[in-house]
Amino acid sequence: MPGAYWIAHVTVTDAEAYGKYAALAGAPIAAHGGKFLARAGRYVQLEGNDRARNVLAHFPSVEAAVACYNSPEYQEALSHARGASVRDLVVVEAVE
Repeated sequence: MPGAYWIAHVTVTDAEAYGKYAALAGAPIAAHGGKFLARAGRYVQLEGNDRARNVLAHFPSVEAAVACYNSPEYQEALSHARGASVRDLVVVEAVE
């Protein structure tokens, strides 16, 4: 499954505001070919900074994932996460 992975590690600081982000973010992610593979499930932190919410989504390409992030629809969703969370987000190209 080549393509790219969108990997987010999140600490939610305002659940109500972040809930608005979560409700709005799915549509632009899907519109850009993104599919959630893991979202806020069980995890084991082995190294690094612990963030209670971890998300993995697959996109057709790095470009599709970045276009999603930069889209007006995703930016609208993200406006609710800013100030309501501490996030790390990276897009990584998949290997065949």
